[in-house]
Amino acid sequence: MNVEIREVRTKKDLWAWVRFPNRLYKDNAFFVPFLETDEFETFSPDKNPAYAFCETRLFLAYRKGEIVGRIAGLINHAYNKKWEKNAIRFTRFDFIDDFEVSQALFDAVVAWGKERGYTEIMGPIGFTDMDHEGMLVEGFDEFNMSITFYNHPYYLTHMERLGLVKDIDWIEYKISVPAEAEPRIERITEHLVKNGICRAVTYTDRKVLYEDAFEAFRLIDTAFSRLYGTVPLTPEVIKNAIDGYVPLVNLDYICSVKDPEDKIVGFGVLVPSIAKALKKSNGKLFPLGIVRMLAALKGKNDTLEMFFVAVDPQYQSKGLPAIIISTLLEKIIANGVKYCETGPMLETNTAVHSMWRHFEKKQHKRRRCYKKQI
Repeated sequence: MNVEIREVRTKKDLWAWVRFPNRLYKDNAFFVPFLETDEFETFSPDKNPAYAFCETRLFLAYRKGEIVGRIAGLINHAYNKKWEKNAIRFTRFDFIDDFEVSQALFDAVVAWGKERGYTEIMGPIGFTDMDHEGMLVEGFDEFNMSITFYNHPYYLTHMERLGLVKDIDWIEYKISVPAEAEPRIERITEHLVKNGICRAVTYTDRKVLYEDAFEAFRLIDTAFSRLYGTVPLTPEVIKNAIDGYVPLVNLDYICSVKDPEDKIVGFGVLVPSIAKALKKSNGKLFPLGIVRMLAALKGKNDTLEMFFVAVDPQYQSKGLPAIIISTLLEKIIANGVKYCETGPMLETNTAVHSMWRHFEKKQHKRRRCYKKQI
């Protein structure tokens, strides 16, 4: 075999593993890199609280001394316990168009899984639902979001040759922002507020948002609990996410919905797209990466990425998403935003798809989680 597989063991190895995609996709017009420091910390057990219930092994593929591929194997004990599964995951699977390379990497993770007694492999899927998930299968001529993978079309052929089959798909919409508020959504909102069912809350103070965010993330955990691949979010995982998001988000695009007892029953977060900033800086913070990111987050930006829209299950049939959409749409239109990109939505999640039925939209991307018995 002309491919050598080495396990990542040092910080130097991890930096090489993190940076490999930037070289693999250096000539691709649509690839948006991850922020390198974020990726490094995601796979550092002392930085990522998800390691309390996860284990990983990371591998690099070499040919003639040059890195030609990478992969991470991941055991999520919380997932296996919650869903009564016996599965190992893979994520960050990147490689040149050479089946010998992809097979050697995949076999390394499978061997680890078998050694630990697992009988199924699934992926790409990460630590929690807030991590990157799903291999791109449609939309190769579109920028990926800052929270999603990009991959070459040839990956799909490799998945088939490796014996992987579809488990589930996520789809993504690009929504055109209307010139004015949608009357039907306005009527639903007016009814909910007028009858005292709930009210919208917006934020001008990050300290207030920070305090509310813990309750909001507990809502997100409950609302998403039955979705594919999810695991309970621990207090440490929630705090880590909040500490990362709150200092950077644009307060214009955050809305919570509270019931008469002041309990958060809905929460929506949109973030100005940093995709172009990340691409221009090749995923690096310095010397200019941080400046470009802050300009994208705080300045004029015609595209928003939808991070979360979550509704308490008891309110999901009462039209409550209309309040979130109506409240945020007011600022979105005023700020001259042209497009909103949804995050990956499960193809089976018809409730969330229906939220956008009144808008002009295009399904422009699809991504897939694969599985295989091992």
